[in-house]
Amino acid sequence: MDQFEQLKSLTQAFGPSGDEGGIRQVIMDLAKPWADEMKVDVLGNLIVHKQGQGPKVLLSAHMDSIGFIVTHIEKEGFLRVGRLGGISPKEAAYTPVRFRNGVRGVVVPEEKADFGKLKLDECYIDIGAKDDTTAASMVQVGDTAVYDSPVFQSGSKVVSPYLDNRISCAILLSVLERLSQVPNDLYLLFSVQEEVGLRGAKTAAWSVAPDYALAVDVTDVDDTPGSEKAGTVQLGKGAAIKVMDSSVICHPEVVSRLERLAKDGGIRAQKDIMRGGGTDAGAIHVARTGVRTGGISVPCRYIHTPVEMADLEDMEACIQLAVAFVQSGLGA
Repeated sequence: MDQFEQLKSLTQAFGPSGDEGGIRQVIMDLAKPWADEMKVDVLGNLIVHKQGQGPKVLLSAHMDSIGFIVTHIEKEGFLRVGRLGGISPKEAAYTPVRFRNGVRGVVVPEEKADFGKLKLDECYIDIGAKDDTTAASMVQVGDTAVYDSPVFQSGSKVVSPYLDNRISCAILLSVLERLSQVPNDLYLLFSVQEEVGLRGAKTAAWSVAPDYALAVDVTDVDDTPGSEKAGTVQLGKGAAIKVMDSSVICHPEVVSRLERLAKDGGIRAQKDIMRGGGTDAGAIHVARTGVRTGGISVPCRYIHTPVEMADLEDMEACIQLAVAFVQSGLGA
């Protein structure tokens, strides 16, 4: 399976925050040939272990996604929903969605709503039901829905919902596949509930107690018309070495090591400073007595929309840099 096809299978798997069973099973099936051990913890995190004799190294990529949760069913059969994670009503408007049981619908704003100030409470999901009885036979209160937009490739670019953060899950799987042996004791964390507060990474980091950690996630870009300079990276310029975001100031030892490995290995890289948002690094670096934590970021346009865009060449650079890091001699 090539990178695009693997990424497509991951982005199409179900798994909004709090309901990671679908995507977790896909990842477990892909990781099984290369893992020494796999376990699922109480919160639903998947922890994959590749045994080594050196310090404990944790690579984390969250497998949950933003989505919708049904809160009410109107008598006319329309669904009212709440948000799971950072949903923007304006970006979600008129987007197709699907539920875990296969029911499909579309997010629609009320006609009276001011689109410029659109709130999620002014939107509904239309699943084509003629009334509340019909709707309740199709979907229940508490059911979750995800974007159902297509996945496609244009040159080296890929457009898909949920590249945040399934592209990083694919990166971790590629790292695992490329390691025949590893000098360090490697743990790959596919975390839950990152989009609603870094919850899975918090408990997993406490459990693993790593010496070093890298959060692998997407990062905002500064390469589109009218950019607000929210990030410092550009598509096609390589792996983004995180310096800081609103959740973490990365450990200088980890940042300098990543920069040196990129230079020595001829890996295209750039610095990632993000003015807002955060990653699992925010929870990991303060676990127990502290963890030397950094980040490898994938430049991504249109984050949290149904049409996120990333570059497969940047993805490859991220894989190479992560492999170099886990194979390097790390002092405990």
